Amino acid sequence: MSYGLPRKIRIAFILQALLASLAVLLGGYLMALVVKYGLINAVLQSEAQYYWQQSAQVAELAPPNTLRIRGYLQPAGQSDTVVPAQLRALAPGFHELESSDQLVLVDQQPEGRLYLVFQRSIAHRAAVWAGVLLILLAIHASSWLTYRASARLVAPVSWLARRVSLWDPRHPDAKELAPERLPPEVQGETRQLALALHDMAGKVGDHVARERNFTRDASHELRTPLTVIRMASDMALADSGLTPRLQRSLQRIQRAGRDMEAVIDAFLLLAREVDVEPQSELFDVGEVVRYEAANVEELLQGKQVQLRVLVEGNQMLLAPPRVMHVVVANLLRNACLYTDVGEVEVRVMPGQVVVRDTGIGMSSEALARVFDPFFRADGGSQLGVGLGLPIVRRLCERCGWQIEIDSREGQGTTVTLLYR
Repeated sequence: MSYGLPRKIRIAFILQALLASLAVLLGGYLMALVVKYGLINAVLQSEAQYYWQQSAQVAELAPPNTLRIRGYLQPAGQSDTVVPAQLRALAPGFHELESSDQLVLVDQQPEGRLYLVFQRSIAHRAAVWAGVLLILLAIHASSWLTYRASARLVAPVSWLARRVSLWDPRHPDAKELAPERLPPEVQGETRQLALALHDMAGKVGDHVARERNFTRDASHELRTPLTVIRMASDMALADSGLTPRLQRSLQRIQRAGRDMEAVIDAFLLLAREVDVEPQSELFDVGEVVRYEAANVEELLQGKQVQLRVLVEGNQMLLAPPRVMHVVVANLLRNACLYTDVGEVEVRVMPGQVVVRDTGIGMSSEALARVFDPFFRADGGSQLGVGLGLPIVRRLCERCGWQIEIDSREGQGTTVTLLYR
């Protein structure tokens, strides 16, 4: 824009610099003139008037002779030999002697002619200090005016920043930024920015609402078929004539149904507002780990991999148990998928669960992107789409847990879940 805020601010400060420079030049020149031809002339005139008044009362009164003023008197009708040669040719009035660095007032009266000499160096010093004072006052005045002008220019931006800072990121309320509610002083680029923020806040709010509604509705609708699957599998398992193979298959269906319910609960937890506390229960972390370890054993069939579960005592935790199921299941599933030889060990200790494997590991580049959605390290199984660890991190953040990953390419990976 031709009249944008940056251009206005630049013009304001350029004007300030010009005004300050002009004040320096004019101030010094004017103060020199005022001190030299105004103040000193007035002082010498007053001094001469006072001398003539006193000489009328005191006979043969000596002319002034002080630190700053030197006087010479040529009585009427007498010789001017008492007057220095450089002053004799001066006519009555105020004079500046360049050769002798003096300012001279020649005052002619019927009683005679009085010469008052003032040293110009003293006048210069007085002019310099007066000029410095005027310059400082001018600079401060121009700076204050520039500050007021800049404040007026920035005021709309400050108003907009204050309004945006009060927004709730989860529910950005941009009603005050509607075109009809903007203050008259919000114009130009600031008005464009306010309108853009108003549109963006509306789109963000709609997007968040659609995502939350989809997650809630989809999770709710998935529960119905899962309930049917679980009831059907329970009824089938009640048949005493089942073969062992069919019984194992039905048990796997039941476990998969329970896992899916845990995932649905986790998604619902992520879809809720951050300030809504999740439903917590007191459970044994070791039992969760043992359950999920039994579920992933099938992933190790045909592999020379040993799965070990080490639990140190009863580690009780007050938290959403289904979230712990989802987190541990993802960590164990990744360890089994990316390990072909060696072992997968999960250890439950006070305040932490450590999953260690001797699999392919990750490079530093892959480790930096491990929580990116849809990212999968090369060399592992083709199962999975790269959403497990991003979901795990979001769940941990939601519950106030921490997850740390240490990995070396070709040496394996260690994942530590810290909970409280």
